[in-house]
Amino acid sequence: MTRKITLSEKEIPENWYNIAADMPNKPLPPLHPGTKEPIGPEALAPLFPMELIKQEVSAEKWIEIPDEVRDIYSIWRPTPLYRARGLEKVLDSPAKIFYKYEGSSPSGSHKPNTAVAQAFYNKEEGVKRITTETGAGQWGSALSFACNLFNIECEVYMVKLSFHHKPYRKVMMNTWGASVIPSPSDQTEAGRKILAADPDSPGSLGIAISEAIERAAMDEHTKYSLGSVLNHVLLHQTIVGQEAVLQMEKAGELPDVVIAPFGGGSNFAGLSFPFLRYNLEEGKQIRCVASEPASCPKLTRGVFRYDFGDTVGMTPLLPMYTLGHNFIPAPIHAGGLRYHGAGVMVSQLLKDQLIEAQAHDQLEAFAAGVTFAKAEGIIPAPEANHAIASVFAEVERCKAEGSRETILFNLCGHGNFDMKAYEDYFAGKLVRHELSDSEISNSLAELQTPEIA
Repeated sequence: MTRKITLSEKEIPENWYNIAADMPNKPLPPLHPGTKEPIGPEALAPLFPMELIKQEVSAEKWIEIPDEVRDIYSIWRPTPLYRARGLEKVLDSPAKIFYKYEGSSPSGSHKPNTAVAQAFYNKEEGVKRITTETGAGQWGSALSFACNLFNIECEVYMVKLSFHHKPYRKVMMNTWGASVIPSPSDQTEAGRKILAADPDSPGSLGIAISEAIERAAMDEHTKYSLGSVLNHVLLHQTIVGQEAVLQMEKAGELPDVVIAPFGGGSNFAGLSFPFLRYNLEEGKQIRCVASEPASCPKLTRGVFRYDFGDTVGMTPLLPMYTLGHNFIPAPIHAGGLRYHGAGVMVSQLLKDQLIEAQAHDQLEAFAAGVTFAKAEGIIPAPEANHAIASVFAEVERCKAEGSRETILFNLCGHGNFDMKAYEDYFAGKLVRHELSDSEISNSLAELQTPEIA
């Protein structure tokens, strides 16, 4: 078997896979933030172009990828799949380990898969400017790249902690023509409110979302774009898993375990949903594992209930696993995973016990990432390190059980712009952080949103 399994440009998928069509229990509807009543697609029109709204509520199994989007995908897609023979040797692994590498995209992560699609649909509707948030900067740089392709102005609210820790992500966005504002900022009412309460706030994705939405709502020519969580975003990312299905077939393998990092859901859904389809359609038993940080454990220690997608409470209420929209995650370096809630479809699948979740401390994750870099040569993004930590745990399980399984994980991006994180790790500046029960209880106690039976 060759170490690298590739596809031809002709094998780029022609459709996105919508798992909603196969889910045994469909997600509950979003609720109006004021009336708490179910809302229809029209309520989303001020923020998103209509074609994305249609995808958000669609029950169609396959949604065609526009030719223009597919042509842009071909700049970096199909992305390679590797057999991690070096890592297998280092771990003395009885399991075969494969990884799908999304770091070959222009911005260095999986995020352009949805950024290009969203920019395309906004351009089709005549949108002049898009506002968004970003945690570690992968999403902001991806949308900046995409907006530049379609000549759309891009305004990015970047979590303040990451803004200062990852300056070259900001430079990437500026290079593609985007303006980048550290969040919370004094440019929005939401930001000013947060700063008044805590002038030294490190920011959060929830706060940055509030700021970006507020800016979009003020201008009829501006729309808002989200890099994860929402159904249409997860939909676009399934191109990753569909390619991986074909590549694993070429390798003569079907994974027993599929693992991906988890922040809001797009990373995990992109790789796992096309494999989960085999479970839902054919009764296979592929384990799909979402790997999240122990400092932001919404899947492993959160509650399933309606909550806002942002901190201020401007979004519809979504049925999801959450730590509470006021939750401010610890300042860990995996900025893309510092989000209080989980995507609706992922949340329903977890509630139905069709997927699993694991949590890892950042020291454990970085140790795994460094081991991977030494074995395979690629320095992973801090977010990807959490998936690698889950791979290590699965290898240990296989050893204990005497089983020989096949593991596939998503190496969602490289860490070339995350050297500050690695520098802090090697200097011993990173701390082991896990939320206490009281911290979670206090955050959830602030929720005044409908519970779900």
